[in-house]
Amino acid sequence: METIKAASSNIRPLKKEFFEKAQSRLDILTKPQGSLGLLERFAARLVAIYEDTMPEIPKKAVFVFAGDHGVAAEGVSAFPAEVTPQMVLNFLRGGAGINVLARHAGADVLVVDAGVNYDFKDCPGLIQKKVVYGTKNMAKGPAMTRDEAIQCVNVGIALAREYAQKGVRMFATGEMGIANTTPSSAMAAVITGRPVAEVTGRGTGIGDAELSKKIAVIERAIAVNAPDAKDPIDVLMKVGGAEIGAIAGLCLGAAELRLPVVIDGFISTAGAVVAYGLNETVKEYMFSAHRSHEIGHRAILAHMGLVPMLELDMRLGEGTGAAIAMTILDASLKIYREMATFQDAGVSDKS
Repeated sequence: METIKAASSNIRPLKKEFFEKAQSRLDILTKPQGSLGLLERFAARLVAIYEDTMPEIPKKAVFVFAGDHGVAAEGVSAFPAEVTPQMVLNFLRGGAGINVLARHAGADVLVVDAGVNYDFKDCPGLIQKKVVYGTKNMAKGPAMTRDEAIQCVNVGIALAREYAQKGVRMFATGEMGIANTTPSSAMAAVITGRPVAEVTGRGTGIGDAELSKKIAVIERAIAVNAPDAKDPIDVLMKVGGAEIGAIAGLCLGAAELRLPVVIDGFISTAGAVVAYGLNETVKEYMFSAHRSHEIGHRAILAHMGLVPMLELDMRLGEGTGAAIAMTILDASLKIYREMATFQDAGVSDKS
């Protein structure tokens, strides 16, 4: 836990003075005050995060963390487990939805094996940080050991530090793992205290019978493991996943380094809530990209008090929603940086 504690202890609240400086500029741009709504608030928060009154458009990276889940053996997903490594290879070839949208956003896609049940050997472009060869079946016992869960979080922290040194100034979370809406729903139920049925959706598109089975599997996993809602690492180890833990670490690492992190959908937000449980101040550095079609996503967002930027009825994962949200954050900074002031433009301000 030393790395986690060190990262958490370095996280500081955003300074009010930078919000005030940003607002002073926003209020003299050639528009009615506040007329660009959330774009203005996004710009002001980025100014406060970077502690820079004229921040550059940042170099961006989407981290797609991959991991397998033993609970897939319970038949909770419409797709077989071998799809996880197949999709990892698709990411590396540039053929997935996240590759297309990241190119649109001008962001790099960094694919990380945190816990895939497959030996990629020498696979060019893959960041190999495997902690486990898939988690164990959480319906029968803990998904991971506590040490493994901590290692997964440490993966995300280390990558945040490494890529910040390489000049990345905005992170986004993405994931791939067949059956990973099941641990995410379990975590949502435990952390928010809501009934499993209220936070469990259809994932990749299962039918009514499969959904009922999925709910029962999650209820059994919670009963078997008795995760402690007050200990986010305990929740992660018992009913979580390797990629979810790595996302939590990326969120902690970003906040430690005073860099923004754009959170994708349901699974990414399950990782974010682990980071939030370790240090609530991490929320100030998070931008929730969108509200997923998955019903459990709403519960976790409400628990953290995060308001999503978009609602596009998406449920793909991979970081796709986060990539779209990055383009909006770029737009907010371009307005802030490039729009003329009343004085510059020779336009009369309001009386």
